[in-house]
Parts: sequence; C-alpha cells; structure tokens
Amino acid sequence: MKIDWDRRTCARKGHTTYAPDEPTLRPRLHAETALGDAWRCLRCGDFVLGEPHGSGPAANAPLVPRGKVLRDLFILRFLAIERLVRGVFIVLVAIAVWKFSNSQDAVRRLFNEYLDVLRPVFRHFHYDLDHSPVVGSVQKAFGYKHSTLMIVAGLALAYALIELIEAVGLWYARRWAEYLTVVATAAFLPLEIYELTEKVSYLKIATLVLNILAVLYIAVAKRLFGLRGGARAFEEERRSASLMEVEESAGVPVLP
Repeated sequence: MKIDWDRRTCARKGHTTYAPDEPTLRPRLHAETALGDAWRCLRCGDFVLGEPHGSGPAANAPLVPRGKVLRDLFILRFLAIERLVRGVFIVLVAIAVWKFSNSQDAVRRLFNEYLDVLRPVFRHFHYDLDHSPVVGSVQKAFGYKHSTLMIVAGLALAYALIELIEAVGLWYARRWAEYLTVVATAAFLPLEIYELTEKVSYLKIATLVLNILAVLYIAVAKRLFGLRGGARAFEEERRSASLMEVEESAGVPVLP
C-alpha cells in the first residue's frame, strides 16, 4: 500500500496555499467557486477555500516539504524519537551510578528498580533491556571502585547528551544533526561488531544492521560529505523541485 505523504500531512497540519504575482501563474492556482475563492495547496495540490496563506513572486513561494521530502522527514523523526528514548534512559543510568557510586549494593539495587519500571515500557516497543549492550556494560561497572564509577557516570552523561542533541536536531531536520548522527553512529559500529564476536544474538545483529542502514541512508539521501554533489546540490534539488511543482500545478511546461 502506497502512502500519500502529502495528503497525510495536510490532514494533520492543514494546507499551504500561495498566490503568485505572475499573471500567467496566478489564475492557474486560483479557482472561483459558488462558495468563494479557492487556492491550490502547494503540498497536496487540492483547491482550498479561503484566502491564500501568502502571496508574492513565485520565486518567494514557501519551500513546502512534499513527497519524498516528507517521507525522509518521517524517517528522521522516527530516528529522533529512538535517540530521545535512548538518551533519557542513559541519563537515568548515569544518575544512578553517580548518586550511589560509594555503594555497589545500592547502585545495583536502584539500577534493578529502574529496570523493573522501564522493562514493560521497552517491551511494548519490542526492545529487550536484559540483552541491551548498554545495560550489560553498566552491570559490569557495578564491581568497579568509586573513581571508576564516576568516570562511567561522566561518560554516560556525555553519550546521553549527544543522543539528546541528535534527537532535537533530527526532529527539526537540521543538517548539522544529520552529520552528527552519521559520525556518532558510525563511531560506535566497531564496538557493536566487537560485541558480536563476544556473543551473537538476533538483537545485536538487528541493531547493527539498522545502524548501518541509518548511516548509509542519511549520508546518501542527504548528500552529506560531498556525496552526490553535496550540500549545494541538495539545496538546489529542494528549491528547483518546489518551483517545478508550482509551475506544474499552474500548467506551465518545465524545460529539461
């Protein structure tokens, strides 16, 4: 089943209409009905009753995400939610390690309490905390001395901060966040591969495959690191596609 990302988004956020100043374009985006004026949505192409949301030269028309761009945005926000959940969990772990670093038994007891609370939540999303590499690493750290536990807490907080920054940036589709996600995720791939050499599990394999696919998808689709023309080609593609959609909606032929 093919998802109509344009109409799905318009149904959730509303339409976006624009009245261009150009006399050859304006009439083609406008329709007179018995109920009043209607303007064509720049996202889904449907005519919408009421005043346009904006007006001016066609070159100043808003770059409304549509089609493939909306699909990419959905994927980025899915990754953002995943990193937000992971970041919050790691913060809780770091707080537990820092607060009870002087007592191994207290740390273990509190950590297990957190696991008991979070386990049903993560199980709902088909994620087994008992086989999580992060959980396993923290459990091993319980036997370390105070100074080591403080280092573990600091590193965990730093890692959680990176995850939370990624989550915010990916949610708003910021290009710097895409770079950060690719670099940070790729940096941990060797560790995930090493863990597979220690013990193979379907969860570890699935996590590794998903992270590799995420790195490749973001790097290639978003033209990072100069791939497929880099940032300039990415922005030109977005802008030309948007203008092309305005011209196509107006019935003006687009030169190749």
